[in-house]
Amino acid sequence: MNTLITGGGMIGSHAASLLIQNKINPILMELRPQQDSVNDILGNNNANTISGDILDFNFLLETIKTHSIDSIVHTVANPLLNAGANDSPYDAIRLNIMGTANVLEAARKLDLGRVVFLSSATLETNLKPASEIGQMSEDNIPRTTNIYSSTKVACENLGLNYSDLYGTDFVSLRPVGVFGPWLGKGGGGRSNMMKNLIENLLHGKEGLISPWVGEIVYVKDVALSILRALVSTSIKFRIYNVGMGEIYSPEQIINIFTKISPGSKIRVDSGGDMVKFKPAILAERPMDLKRSRNELGYNPEYLMEEAILDYMKWYKSHI
Repeated sequence: MNTLITGGGMIGSHAASLLIQNKINPILMELRPQQDSVNDILGNNNANTISGDILDFNFLLETIKTHSIDSIVHTVANPLLNAGANDSPYDAIRLNIMGTANVLEAARKLDLGRVVFLSSATLETNLKPASEIGQMSEDNIPRTTNIYSSTKVACENLGLNYSDLYGTDFVSLRPVGVFGPWLGKGGGGRSNMMKNLIENLLHGKEGLISPWVGEIVYVKDVALSILRALVSTSIKFRIYNVGMGEIYSPEQIINIFTKISPGSKIRVDSGGDMVKFKPAILAERPMDLKRSRNELGYNPEYLMEEAILDYMKWYKSHI
């Protein structure tokens, strides 16, 4: 199977590495490839990386034909996600929605196999309060509170429309805040928060953590969800949560860091950029993974301590 991964950032690179390990051939497409960072994740594995714009529909078609693509994993999103979209709304709307439209239309025209779209759990936390919203479910009515969330729900709806009307094999994954090894630029707020936290601690500095960190998930588990979504034969509902299965409070995360690295100094900070972490709905329970487990066979392999240990080990090897 030849799989096009649109977006050669942290998630795309980790997904490519795992696909190679499972005998699937990934082709990474990125507007400005950060090749050194990609190579760092892939290690001795080889993946074809090409430079291309997801908004160039003809280029996308030619890439699919040239590389005999069977399926697509669409990870491209605007820089800095929620915060970035609020700062540059038009650019985020154009990239997220039209980029996804190009992927779906290419899949329809060329009769491709599965399209796996990286959506976001922001559709379950950045919602306006409404009587229809009960438990944290994939089926909550998405009355979104920011630009990024609105683009994601538009993309999901388009994907489901293409599935219903044209038979496109569309699957949407909704990861919570993703963090993990990555040398390059990009990533969301929680990803950069964890990166800066680990970086500061390993250099003997004070680390900062948001009081609204919420549920986060290790990037290797997100890669696992992508693999499962590509190969699963039990797809029914087409929208799936991806999380750690547990919410850790800032205090619990601090305790894990001090257990791993005694003497670490971490402070909970509710000011500055940390304000951007506050969702409209403060989740009281983790994302429901029942559907993901039953239909995708997704089970997170990294709880918080395992994730932090793995991340710190990687980071120490790069100091």
